[in-house]
Amino acid sequence: MNRKPFIAGNWKMHKTIAEAVSLVNAILLNLPDPQEIDVAVAPPFTALAAVAEAIKDTPLKLSAQNLFWEKEGAYTGEISPLMLKDVGCEYVIIGHSERRQYFGETNEMINKKVKAALTFGLKPILCVGERLEEREEGKTFEVVKRQLLGGLAGLAPEEVLKTTIAYEPVWAIGTGKTASPTQAQEVHAFLRNLLTKNWSKEIAQKVRILYGGSIKPENIKVLMQEEDVDGGLVGGASLKAESFVRICNFKGD
Repeated sequence: MNRKPFIAGNWKMHKTIAEAVSLVNAILLNLPDPQEIDVAVAPPFTALAAVAEAIKDTPLKLSAQNLFWEKEGAYTGEISPLMLKDVGCEYVIIGHSERRQYFGETNEMINKKVKAALTFGLKPILCVGERLEEREEGKTFEVVKRQLLGGLAGLAPEEVLKTTIAYEPVWAIGTGKTASPTQAQEVHAFLRNLLTKNWSKEIAQKVRILYGGSIKPENIKVLMQEEDVDGGLVGGASLKAESFVRICNFKGD
């Protein structure tokens, strides 16, 4: 099954509005052929509107890094799916390990966010991944299974099709360590098998599963050679146009 590669840059808590616009302008100069690959950037909330304007009428897609599950209400400091749609987002990252770790997000909360995103026409990028001690204890599959099935609980087949999965081993995020292509493939194949068992083979073959965790221009190509690795959720390397563009152009590198 030929799934179209997808590279998304998660900027986390970086970039002022001016820096964000400057970065996307530089990325746009060397964007790969949109027929070949989908590319998205996920700036902080404050820069979404300016970036949306800068990438209007270009193939570059806009993602948010998080959302709240209600349309509106007395939720000080939160951003709703309606607001993200209004500002021009197509995607939203949900359940990133940093959200789970620092902000106590549970699989139940993440599931509510996934459902809210879909209700308002946003495409979720659902993150799953184990911590170092969980991998060392042999619990990787158990952890990612719980996160995947918890995050997608109650979703209809057509909703699962609109969702992207991102496998991010927590021990590889920002550490400079990367899962080997074999380790990544093993977990990606396991996740695809879970989709087959719980929905259907047809759905499992269509859903894109991205790898995240210290992706660099130097390792993207070998990761993308694995059968079930469909792209990358890129952290630090997405903050510089030169490295992000090289990752996006991995086919021609």
